Amino acid sequence: MDWLWMTAAELGRGIEAGRIHPVELTEAFLDAAEDHPESHRIYARLTRPRARAEAMAAAQRAKLGLRRGLLDGVPLSWKDLFDTAGIATEAGSALLAGRVPERDAEVLATATLGGLVCLGKTHMSELAFSGLGLNPVTATPPCVNDPVAVPGGSSSGAAASVAFGLAPAAIGTDTGGSVRIPAAWNDLTGLKTTSGRLSLRGVVPLAERFDTVGPIARSVEDCALLLAALEGGPMPDLRGVSLAGTRLLVLETVALEGLREAPTQGFEEAVGRIARAGARIERVAAPEVAEAMALAGPLFTGEAYAIWREAVEAAPHLMFPRILERFRSGGSVSAADYVAGWRRLMALRAAWGERTAAHDAVLVPTSPILPPQAERLMTDEDYYVTENLLALRNTRIGNLLGLPALTLPTGQPSCGISLMGRPMGEERLLRLGLAVERALG
Repeated sequence: MDWLWMTAAELGRGIEAGRIHPVELTEAFLDAAEDHPESHRIYARLTRPRARAEAMAAAQRAKLGLRRGLLDGVPLSWKDLFDTAGIATEAGSALLAGRVPERDAEVLATATLGGLVCLGKTHMSELAFSGLGLNPVTATPPCVNDPVAVPGGSSSGAAASVAFGLAPAAIGTDTGGSVRIPAAWNDLTGLKTTSGRLSLRGVVPLAERFDTVGPIARSVEDCALLLAALEGGPMPDLRGVSLAGTRLLVLETVALEGLREAPTQGFEEAVGRIARAGARIERVAAPEVAEAMALAGPLFTGEAYAIWREAVEAAPHLMFPRILERFRSGGSVSAADYVAGWRRLMALRAAWGERTAAHDAVLVPTSPILPPQAERLMTDEDYYVTENLLALRNTRIGNLLGLPALTLPTGQPSCGISLMGRPMGEERLLRLGLAVERALG
């Protein structure tokens, strides 16, 4: 059915025009999910009664001419760390098995008020602490480009639900790249928002000073619409976008080091098309990026272990050993080192802001590697460590520097290009992203 492969915006316009009935649309996605042979690896659980009730309400509003926005009646999937009232929310971990919240996460409640329909909860990396998408505790979703590869994480099922036509768009979270990596590896568009832009109330945390909420979709327009839906604000103005006269930086420090062949080809060809569309491309070294990256280990793991220590140490046998090790590595971070690290990181963010102030955005390859093989990750410890660190290396730059970032497909399978903007500058970034999307075709 064509509906399964349309953008969320296209489906919303179909509802607006009376060509698509919200209940029939929701049932089509639910049926597709139930019938798909990989659905059990993508959805942790479908929420059919809720979805049908929400779709019926959307249909009634459409009939009365009272639609709440373009996406009223459009269904979404939600990563299984967003609280859903009366529905299990387990964050991909046996530590949270049977956990049933009493109320929706704030962003889910806001989106529901705007008319979006909740299809179900998607599988994810255990407690969101891996960029690979490998989860032997619950499920490892498939990658759309390689049946033996991982899909990227930690919003793994979120991306797979869109890539396999089981949701028009998905909502995930991004602490070190968890929206952008699965979006890139499944040839989708993903938006990492600025920390603090969207509410984390009712979102199972990993490291709250870095955690962000963001959409995975088929287009920049969808990401813009979903940003508005998640915060209950106006749709960013995407009219009249162009790359003519824009100034873009290619970051060479860290981001271009050790790129593998396919990501290199996808990135450089994309940069060439962007330049031909009128953008002025410059390349820059930024030593503050390398220094910030050296702070990642203590700051991420220190906070994550502080949040989860009690639960982790109460039942460590329930966890995937490599995720357990990663959490426990934060136990050696002292309070003094953590505070000093954050103080230094804030100074580095200021230095970055000064360096990039005259430019519209910074370009990096979303990931330096292609999706690794799932089975080898389970059996080859060195391979797991190397690929896990590389997967999130480039995306982590945006989290450390406190930036919004947008990944778009390059046309090279599983290779994305990312644009990093200015803090709280999502509207400007999305306008630029739409112009880049058109240049990349």
